[in-house]
Amino acid sequence: MLVKNLLPAFVAIGSAAAQSGTCSISGGTTTINSQADATGLASCRTVRGSVVIGRNAGPSIDISGPGEITGDLSVVSNGNIETLQSSDLATIGGKFELRNVTKLNSVSMAKLTAAKEIEWDTVTNIESMTLGPLNKADDIRISITSLRSLDSLDLGNVANLKLDNNARLSKFSSNLRTLSKNLVLASNGIGGIGLEVELPNLIWAVELDINNVTTFSVPSLKTVNGSARFGSNFFQSFSAPNLTATTSGDISFIGNAKLTNATFPKLEAIAGGLTIANNTLLDELTGFPKLKSIGGAILLRGNFESVELPALDNVRGTFDASSSADISASCEAFDKLAPQSQGGNGAIQGGYDCTSNNTQANEDTDGSTSGDGGNGGGGDKDNGAAGMALNTALFAVIALAGFAVAL
Repeated sequence: MLVKNLLPAFVAIGSAAAQSGTCSISGGTTTINSQADATGLASCRTVRGSVVIGRNAGPSIDISGPGEITGDLSVVSNGNIETLQSSDLATIGGKFELRNVTKLNSVSMAKLTAAKEIEWDTVTNIESMTLGPLNKADDIRISITSLRSLDSLDLGNVANLKLDNNARLSKFSSNLRTLSKNLVLASNGIGGIGLEVELPNLIWAVELDINNVTTFSVPSLKTVNGSARFGSNFFQSFSAPNLTATTSGDISFIGNAKLTNATFPKLEAIAGGLTIANNTLLDELTGFPKLKSIGGAILLRGNFESVELPALDNVRGTFDASSSADISASCEAFDKLAPQSQGGNGAIQGGYDCTSNNTQANEDTDGSTSGDGGNGGGGDKDNGAAGMALNTALFAVIALAGFAVAL
């Protein structure tokens, strides 16, 4: 049963447990509705179960005493609480959840170093947090807050990290080394376009989904198991100087309005596809000098004046490039790699199209191209850019191409 008050919850505790400071909660969960309820936990060193801060508790709740809560610590849909603190809590075995807590402005838990999961969603008034710092967690999501800093997070390894819609968060710098699942960044900073990201020690990630950032620095990144996708960002330059491969996914840059340079000097293989589209200031695509193998398709759209992939010798999917400028010289080089049915050496195993002077190279929404074909591809081909919308549609095209190759 759900325990509404602390006294009944602890009446049944045996003397041995009480002497050891372990408090087992009848029913698994206790609800704190006042500071008096919270003070009832002070003699416990370990709380076996979950603790819920009730919807009407507040304005200040101090749960000092326990060093560990084996279950969750949750505050949900509370419009009263302004401060939440503990001078002793070091470990939360489950989720630390703050959701729809609109008056909370401070979380102070200076000894908290471990929680299985952090989920803070719609904590709109909070500007600061003081944690241990937190150095152990599997999953972290911080969404729709007014936090100005995440310095209280000092994580070396994490599975999932998602930061989105944090309007005052202008910088995120972390010693993170590995991401075993996903990193998602979107709409942080003033106006959703202000986040500077520095991850100097990140060497391995599974999925990167990076949106609306002004800088993204990953100088040590060596391997991405899944995909690395960059959409609608505001950085001028991106470099992954030590990335050598993606082992199962794509690399894409779509709609990055200020991008003038993207450099991957050591990248040799992409297991999925390569998509670079609608980055209107990117006029030279020359940052992949060692890229040899693409397991999916290549889709290039933009205002390119030059496209170079000098080491390319294996594309399992299609190759489709189109520019608003004249890339006929680049197309001549790629013509040699076209399928044998199109006069090439067969390094490109799917269809091949390379066009210049396409006025719709950054849109491709009207069902046709209006450019001049290179030697290996005509501007009137039905399998060119026709009908492709950017962003989501482009991702879908690459994914389908990869699926077809797998079959």
